[in-house]
Amino acid sequence: MKDNKQTVRIGIVAGVAIITAVLCFFQPHWVTGIIHLLFKGDLRGSIHFIRSYGPYAMAVSFFIVVLINATAVLPNIFILAANGIIFGVVRGTLISWLAESIGVIISFLLLRYLLRDYAQRIIAHSTGLKKIDEYSGQKGFRVMLVARSIPYVPSGLITALGALSSISIRDYALATLIGKLPSAWIEVTLGHDLLAYHQHSLRLALLIIVSVLAYSFSLWYKKRGNL
Repeated sequence: MKDNKQTVRIGIVAGVAIITAVLCFFQPHWVTGIIHLLFKGDLRGSIHFIRSYGPYAMAVSFFIVVLINATAVLPNIFILAANGIIFGVVRGTLISWLAESIGVIISFLLLRYLLRDYAQRIIAHSTGLKKIDEYSGQKGFRVMLVARSIPYVPSGLITALGALSSISIRDYALATLIGKLPSAWIEVTLGHDLLAYHQHSLRLALLIIVSVLAYSFSLWYKKRGNL
């Protein structure tokens, strides 16, 4: 069994490496362009890049968001904002929500399969970690739902903590799908309204208030001892 798991782990790492190498070899300008835009935080550049694909713009944006969230390395704030500006708030939110959800579920499965066994060995030697691990299995859905619903929280960190915990795949996926919808809507709409704040000043102010309230609620909920 251990040999089979080790073989699968090697296969996963090799598969990811091959896909990365293929993308870099056949589309080097595409890969470097995306990385440059994301690190630079160039919203207008992101909009131009996605729009340059014409009728395939939606598919390209969807793939980029999935890839970013699956690798859990680069931020996707500006891509989500660009989605709102290019496709409108409703379509931009739906694209971003579904792509983000798929990406973080892929990342969760990869991390769970690669690292969970190692985490269990560490947890086995600590009473405190055992209690946290048991708690994550019992109330993992609630914890993940709250975490995913808060906008602008580092997605990769939440995914990694979830993968190393005892939360079931079903609870993780369901909490992600539900929680990601409001957070994606806020991020897409904020990005959309910031570029045209004179036209959407009231909605922009309301969204900022909602974001602050979401963070405040999460802190209050944690202090109550429910998280």
